[in-house]
Amino acid sequence: MTRRVAIRRLSSFFAAVTVAALLDLEIAITPAVASRAGKVTNYSGAGISGPPWIAAGPDRNLWFTNQHTNSIGRITTAGHITSYTGTGISGPDGIAAGSDGALWFCNERNNSIGRITTTGHVTNYTGTGISGPDEIAAGPDGALWFSNVATSAIGRITTAGQITIYTGAGINQPKGLTTGPDGAVWFTNEGSASIGRIDGAGNVTTFTGPGIDIPFGIVDGPDGALWFTNHGNSSIGRITTTGQVTNYTGSGVSSPDGIAVGPDGALWFTNHGNASIGRITTSGRITNYTGTGISGPDGIVAGPDGAMWFTNQSNSSIGRITTTVTPQISGFKPTSGAPGTTVTISGINLSKASKVTFAGTTATISSDTATTIVTAVPTGARSGHISVTTPAGTTTSSQTFTVT
Repeated sequence: MTRRVAIRRLSSFFAAVTVAALLDLEIAITPAVASRAGKVTNYSGAGISGPPWIAAGPDRNLWFTNQHTNSIGRITTAGHITSYTGTGISGPDGIAAGSDGALWFCNERNNSIGRITTTGHVTNYTGTGISGPDEIAAGPDGALWFSNVATSAIGRITTAGQITIYTGAGINQPKGLTTGPDGAVWFTNEGSASIGRIDGAGNVTTFTGPGIDIPFGIVDGPDGALWFTNHGNSSIGRITTTGQVTNYTGSGVSSPDGIAVGPDGALWFTNHGNASIGRITTSGRITNYTGTGISGPDGIVAGPDGAMWFTNQSNSSIGRITTTVTPQISGFKPTSGAPGTTVTISGINLSKASKVTFAGTTATISSDTATTIVTAVPTGARSGHISVTTPAGTTTSSQTFTVT
């Protein structure tokens, strides 16, 4: 994520080129803050150059943009890097997974939107109204929504390449975007210190409040509210869908940029100002993590391995920090039932559950969040304890479930 808008050029073309993977170095670092801290690992190599943003791909890998080399990078959870270049990739910035199984990204320097498949095929889209595209996010309608910083507009592009541009008094140098719990797209207005909301018809609502100061990143939180970073006053903001704003400050929060929901149900963010990674619970408790290798962190996202992955723009590397939080079951309802009975499991750190068992018999997972899992008593299950497995580990209930 660049700090300000640069001069941009316009071009219209597409291409697909794949280049060889190269992984030069992997450095393991222990963070300085020990409290609930995770292990930090840093990855660098020829395939990483000035990365501003990162996204989790549908292939269970992490995808990132390389501004210095006009390329798109891919890193596996084992640290293997592949870099893709192609005509039309120019100053790539924001990147997000689309509903079509591809990754979509903003080309800030040539005013276009790019698409890359997980096999490296690149397509580039241009159109009237795309100007200084910065960040991009999957919308509730299956399209991709992006911010146009240069013209203070919000753009929408379908997976078929159809572009719509929305302007209005409530859009002022928009930055981050996310789909909210109310089915609208929410965005930050860097230029007017406000938070915006745009619905599918293009209707814009703007919210202001104490503490909003050069907001950058924004994400749909696990508590039904939107959480955002205030780059200007080094704080973390929260806004409800009705516009109520709360602001959180704390030691270690310094010019925060990106923000994402972690597998532990907390919000994780990058501190560009002091080269650290922050964590804030939905109750506002802040923890800060530092370590060698974290340098100018920008984008951050939850990976498929239960860790948080982030870009280090200043030293051209990709970082990984474990959340070091194992799942815990606090209870479940009902406590008895026949096979097929719906059971809701409560606890913490339950998101990304890969397996639920009833006394060893595997059950089907209907849905999961950081605090709840909805499942059903499997056929053939016996009375006994319930176990849940996530990327962070396995936990077993203290009480038993009775199969009737």
